[in-house]
Amino acid sequence: MNRIKSFFGTLQDLLYPRRCPVCDRAVKPFTSLICKACESKFVYIEEPYCMKCGKRLQEEEKECCGDCVRHKHLFDRGRALFEYQSIADSIYRFKYKGRQEYAAYYAGCMAEKLGGWLRGCHPDALVPVPIHRSKRRVRGYNQAEVLAKELHKITGIPVETGLIKRVRKTVPMKDLSASERQNNLKRAFKICRNDVKLDTIVIIDDIYTTGSTIDAMSYELRRAGVKHIYFMTLSIGRGL
Repeated sequence: MNRIKSFFGTLQDLLYPRRCPVCDRAVKPFTSLICKACESKFVYIEEPYCMKCGKRLQEEEKECCGDCVRHKHLFDRGRALFEYQSIADSIYRFKYKGRQEYAAYYAGCMAEKLGGWLRGCHPDALVPVPIHRSKRRVRGYNQAEVLAKELHKITGIPVETGLIKRVRKTVPMKDLSASERQNNLKRAFKICRNDVKLDTIVIIDDIYTTGSTIDAMSYELRRAGVKHIYFMTLSIGRGL
């Protein structure tokens, strides 16, 4: 059975070559998840980073970024893998151009670099940030859910996709201020169960900017009884 799966997997790669998450060309060698020449293009978050949200800091003596000093976040702590600017084009294709295959490489890197931190959270489940049904209808998938499911394949941590949903269609937040983002997300999420039996969860998303989305989800999740809320994202901006 394993040989049959391997054969059909190889055949699929030959007929429909996997795209490199960096250059978007057919991966070389074709059995890899990324081109050998592209492996160093994405910039990992290294120390020093914010102890609350994981943004890279400019000054080693600081423990938290300016945003986390000024605002009280509702999550416990979070980490991110790459600096956003280095991976922005790749994420755009992943979200809007159907490149779901990138998720296998992303998840592998997250497990390798942040796997120890993730296991240390002792999560009962991974919870992908939900998108509104209208957006899902257009895209055909939720990129955070695709990423979470790839992480599940590696870590074995269950993925909860029916725990919380986005009930209010929000406007794109890339050009909004922090306060506008918070207002945009008010009453955007709703818990889908009457009895939530999860003590610790890790929210999964592709980008962390100000934390407004994670906070809005955390508010509803804490009301439902979740005690410990962490997040892990593929990318994040720089802290101050």
